[in-house]
Amino acid sequence: MNSLGLLSVSETLASTWEKFSGAVMSVNSVTDILDILLVAVVVYSVIMQIRKTQSVQVITGILFIALIYLAVNLFEMNASKYMFSIVFSNLLVILVIIFSGEIRQALEKFGQKNNFWAQLFSPKKNDDATYDVINSVCRACAEMSEDKIGSLIVFQRKSMLGNITRQSVPIDSCVTTEMLLSIFFPKAALHDGAIVIKDGRIVAARCVVPLKNEKEVTEHVGTRHRAALEVSLRSDAVAVVTSEETGIISVACDGQLRRGLTDAQLRSMLVELLVDTSEDDNSKKKKIFSKKQKGDKSK
Repeated sequence: MNSLGLLSVSETLASTWEKFSGAVMSVNSVTDILDILLVAVVVYSVIMQIRKTQSVQVITGILFIALIYLAVNLFEMNASKYMFSIVFSNLLVILVIIFSGEIRQALEKFGQKNNFWAQLFSPKKNDDATYDVINSVCRACAEMSEDKIGSLIVFQRKSMLGNITRQSVPIDSCVTTEMLLSIFFPKAALHDGAIVIKDGRIVAARCVVPLKNEKEVTEHVGTRHRAALEVSLRSDAVAVVTSEETGIISVACDGQLRRGLTDAQLRSMLVELLVDTSEDDNSKKKKIFSKKQKGDKSK
């Protein structure tokens, strides 16, 4: 191993440690403490976001490349060193491109928690109309469950669902039992994929949900249920599924799946999740998904 290379690395590490020590020792004001806390919160948020997604594998790959770059520097491999230096000089842009989906998801969730302006300028929901939509969906799901017709109904809430409606068939229709049954009729042109309901109206049909190969999404469920879990995991949407194999009715919300629901239980869940109440969304989810059902199945 080249002694000059080792000396260069040791000097770099010493310089870095000296800068870090100097920064720590210079903390002498409230502003510095707030600065450290902010950095800690950002780092913690990034780590939690990475744990929830496939980013772990990507981070592992980046660390592996960084180790190779370190070895290249140690052995003074000039050609490889030049190539890696180009990559690492544009690392920030590369990371933004790689994690664009995760960054967008994090910003959306942050916006959902800090949506004062959105609530101020958005029109007030008509709860009576929401109840009518819920009743129509429940009646349609009950009939499709009895006839074992597969369906996927997604309720858009605060998160935009442009990623799944972009390649869909646009529809502007009121939500009725007859309309839902006609869309999901097995021989109908629009029965494949999901429909999206926004502000009490069907806005898109034949929507395709991009599926990821994540463990929590793929275990013990079919394609429709995976799609329901995926859209609920990556947004605040509520998805209702009927299985064409068993007729079981399920609801997915916040990446959790509740299966084996009756018509009354489905109506109760949708009312709690979709109708404005004084209870916040997290409390609703904890209360709803903490209840265990005798009819819950893993298949």
